[in-house]
Amino acid sequence: MILFHNFQLCTSACGKAEYEVNGECCPMCGPGHHVYKHCSEYTSTTCIPCSPSTFTDSSNGLMGCIQCTVCDPSQGLRTKTECTLTADNICEPREGFYCIDQHRQSCRAAVEHSKCKPGQYIIQNGTADTDTVCGDCVGETYSDGSFSSCRPHTRCENSTGVLRREKRPGTHSSDTECEETHIVPIIVPVLFSIIILLKHIQNQRVMIGNVILMLNEVKTRMTSLHCFLCSTGFR
Repeated sequence: MILFHNFQLCTSACGKAEYEVNGECCPMCGPGHHVYKHCSEYTSTTCIPCSPSTFTDSSNGLMGCIQCTVCDPSQGLRTKTECTLTADNICEPREGFYCIDQHRQSCRAAVEHSKCKPGQYIIQNGTADTDTVCGDCVGETYSDGSFSSCRPHTRCENSTGVLRREKRPGTHSSDTECEETHIVPIIVPVLFSIIILLKHIQNQRVMIGNVILMLNEVKTRMTSLHCFLCSTGFR
């Protein structure tokens, strides 16, 4: 009875736990194993464990285990779960990539997330399953492509001690460029010039005052001389 169980002619389809070889039905090997020697009239199937980096995830009649999948970085992949004797590697997209070929629980190929262009903002960051979603800036706003929303253009307004004017207008991809002029470097030379001018005016006033004093003194002396001559009877 035992020999009949291990070895029987395939007059009908083999059972779920059997495989056919040379018209005969042999017991399958369990997960994590493969066939080393097929069954015979006197022996059952001989099974051995899978070697490293190989696996079988179900009962089988294979003469060798299946090679574990390589999560190839050049395909945008990395290993999520390591291969075991009974399960294959599970691959997932690398950071900054998303899957474009999903097979069961594993990803077979991934591509890098799209980058938003200057003039666009990020509506939704990319995930392991979806690409980045971008939107266009409108109105007086801009983005270099890395912003989560478009920013308003800078206004070149004056501030304390600084004069600012627009050097280059803003676009959807760049901010307004302002040119700054500090007031102090301008005021100092002007004040210095004013001080010199006032000093010059002051000197001129002093000179005019001296001339007036001299004229007054001459007038006083002429008056005194006239009075002296009158008192002596000299006309």
